[in-house]
Amino acid sequence: MRPLLVLATTASLFAQTRTISDAEVMRVHRAALLIDTHNDVPSRAVDGFDIGPRAPDGHTDIGRLKEGGVGAQFFAAFVDSEYVKGNRSADRALAMIDTIRHDIIGKYPNDFMFATSAKDIEEAHRQGKIAGLIGIEGGHAIQDSLRLLRDYYALGVRYMTLTHTNTNDWADSSGDITNTQVKHHNGLTDFGKDVVREMNRLGMMVDISHVADKTFYDALEVSKAPIFASHSVCRALANAPRNMTDEMIIALAKKGGVVQGNFNCAFVSQKYRDGDAAVSKQVNERYDRETAGRKLNEQQENLAKNKIRAELGLKPATLADVVAHIDRIRKIAGIDAIGIGSDFDGVPCVPEGLEDVSKYPNLTRALLEKGYSAEDIKKIYGGNLLRVMRQVEMAAGK
Repeated sequence: MRPLLVLATTASLFAQTRTISDAEVMRVHRAALLIDTHNDVPSRAVDGFDIGPRAPDGHTDIGRLKEGGVGAQFFAAFVDSEYVKGNRSADRALAMIDTIRHDIIGKYPNDFMFATSAKDIEEAHRQGKIAGLIGIEGGHAIQDSLRLLRDYYALGVRYMTLTHTNTNDWADSSGDITNTQVKHHNGLTDFGKDVVREMNRLGMMVDISHVADKTFYDALEVSKAPIFASHSVCRALANAPRNMTDEMIIALAKKGGVVQGNFNCAFVSQKYRDGDAAVSKQVNERYDRETAGRKLNEQQENLAKNKIRAELGLKPATLADVVAHIDRIRKIAGIDAIGIGSDFDGVPCVPEGLEDVSKYPNLTRALLEKGYSAEDIKKIYGGNLLRVMRQVEMAAGK
């Protein structure tokens, strides 16, 4: 029996480490409809960034989207908490929606097609275009008004993240849950539950990335349609409050939801998270000293600080870290619960091998090497999210 055991072990190892050809990678990659549910490049576009020419920095432009085989991109209409002061959240949300519709999608009609449904995404794919969609990040954008929520839907918004890092008037965030100076609600208020119900009625996906755990469970209970996390990963592997516990992921999957995997180094790697915390003071001091008198944009600041981190010995997360989160979700909740929500252009550090939107084929290779099938990858890259969208659309009006 011993030789048989040796053979079985050898075969298992071979299966896990088999060589994947470039041709196989690209065949599988092109066969999938890759949908990324969270990209923050609108926060650059609203300040004048042009997504058309190849950019020397950042993570996203049209050329790199095509190189990465991105079939549909949800662009984040991110509303920072600073806009709550003076009731400016709606104004900012409208500016972000406008920059997505006109400065990104409308400016390049040969490359993008504006999409508001699963059917539109598939039609754009048939036309060889990238489907461009809108998701609002930060529930304070509705300024406690269901009328505004309906207006956003009419403008094409197809998901809303219930909170950002700030607790709003009707939903608790994971970003300030330990802050005793903030008024918390123990999850969703009655109005917050009405928001979820109205999103269901409209056909807008309920996004629970960034929310407090109790808010998640309240939204899950209230929603008649599957809810999803547009850019989150596993707290068991990286102990960030905005990551999801195994119990949350399992509960989400049981109701048909999907976890769209985030690429932020600090969310996918505990090693990076701990290392960054250890050197943060040195990084900030050196950055302030070395850039004194200079005005840097967010991308330049990220590059400068990452250079300092590297000189201090901190390495970014890896492609393997991202795959580990996908593996864990598959193990505890199944292949139908996994998707992609990169957070490109919204995070200061991305993993080696996933430096920008052009690098998605590297993830395809890594998944194939881990034993994922072409059908598995189709589900992860877009099939699961399309199913959620269709279920949300079917629940609309009820």
